[in-house]
Amino acid sequence: MKITTKRILFFLFMGTLSGVLMQCTKEAVKEISPENKVLTKEQNNQKQKAIEDSLKATQIQYTSLIFPKNKKDSLMGEFTKKYSEEEQYIILALNRLDQKNRWRADTLVIPDKFDPTLMLYSPFPRKMEMLDKVNKFVIFSYPIQAYAVYQNGELLKWGPTSMGKKAAQTKRGLMFVNWKKELAISTVDSEWKLPYNVNIHNTLGIGWHQYDLPGFPASHSCLRLLMNDAKWMYNFADTWILNDGGATLKANGTPVIVFGDYKWGGKKPWKMLSDNPAANLITVEDLNEVIKPHLSKILDEQEKREHVIQSSEQASDKNIEAA
Repeated sequence: MKITTKRILFFLFMGTLSGVLMQCTKEAVKEISPENKVLTKEQNNQKQKAIEDSLKATQIQYTSLIFPKNKKDSLMGEFTKKYSEEEQYIILALNRLDQKNRWRADTLVIPDKFDPTLMLYSPFPRKMEMLDKVNKFVIFSYPIQAYAVYQNGELLKWGPTSMGKKAAQTKRGLMFVNWKKELAISTVDSEWKLPYNVNIHNTLGIGWHQYDLPGFPASHSCLRLLMNDAKWMYNFADTWILNDGGATLKANGTPVIVFGDYKWGGKKPWKMLSDNPAANLITVEDLNEVIKPHLSKILDEQEKREHVIQSSEQASDKNIEAA
């Protein structure tokens, strides 16, 4: 058979085309392989929801104990007899109450398992990859009246709080620990003693410390904690670094974010736990949205602090050598 120039060119073209198609197919396969697949925001949300749904199956279950006004004293007596002091502490903490204010309870949500660390009931994610490079981080949620502490992205602790009341709300946004004092006196009322006070806004006088937890936001803009939590947080927090004269800020302390809005007059989310064990849940995506705008500032301040500490240590070593 006579092979013309046109036929040769045709075969060459088809061979080239087949090679291109095969290469395109390989590239397409490569693009959709798991290691190269880029998840959309919707897919990420679906993935997170799937994780949350799987967790719900093993979550703690809650029941509600209702205190009618005419039977409150007798039911509270039964409550104290039925549960140990440790169990009462856990129940009250989940309801944003302390022992002193338990009389305020009209309803208590009660878990079916008891964990004195409260970690079994955490509404915060156990792991925050966005915070992997952040040494220490504290966050307060207005909507659920709770705080969380992270170290390099790992949840160390969480607990209840009572933040600023409607007329004196706690400032939102990024702040840093300034100074701390084991026993401070309130600038609002000199009779108010504030154990383990950690200041996060010097000019506004905002800080976290131990004080009454009545089950709702009640403070004059500060962040109230249970005594054990206040002491733990006091020891955890790093304060600012000032120059020798104390007049110039050289480095900030532990970063703190306060976020969200409380539903004033609405049903408290922790009281919904008996109907929905995920009622308090804050997802990774929720926190990512809160933290992301501040992350570069947090890391910059952390780097600055590390540099100041390193310089101070080097200067100290030189002084020792010279002595």
